[in-house]
Amino acid sequence: QVQLVESGGGLVQAGGSLRVSCAASGRTITSRAMGWFRQAPGKEREFVAAIKWNGGSTYYADSVKGRFTISRDNAKNTVYLQMTSLKPEDTAVYYCAASPSSVVLGTSEGNFNSWGQGTQVTVSS
Repeated sequence: QVQLVESGGGLVQAGGSLRVSCAASGRTITSRAMGWFRQAPGKEREFVAAIKWNGGSTYYADSVKGRFTISRDNAKNTVYLQMTSLKPEDTAVYYCAASPSSVVLGTSEGNFNSWGQGTQVTVSS
C-alpha cells in the first residue's frame, strides 16, 4: 500500500505563487498516473490536474489552466503542483491521488484509488 503525504501548503496573497508536493512511500508511484484534487469549504472535492506515469501527458481543470502546472520526479517518488496567479477562490484543501493505471483514465475521483490527507492552501484577497 502506498502512502501519500502532501506538503507545502500555506497562506499566500492573491496573485502569489505556491508549490505543493506529494511524497510517496511504501510503494513506488513511478508507474502510476497521479492527480491533484481540491475541496473548498462547503463544496465537493474537484479535479485540479493529472499527469501520466512518465509526465508525457498532463490534464487540467479549466479553472486552473494556464496558472497551475503539475509535474513529477520519479527518481524522488514525488509529484508537484506549482500554482501561480493564485486567486481567493483557489482556497481549499489540496489532495494528492494515485491511479491504479499508468495513464490518466479520467478526471473523476473514482479513477484514483490512493489518497493523501491533504494540505491547506489559503489565498487572501
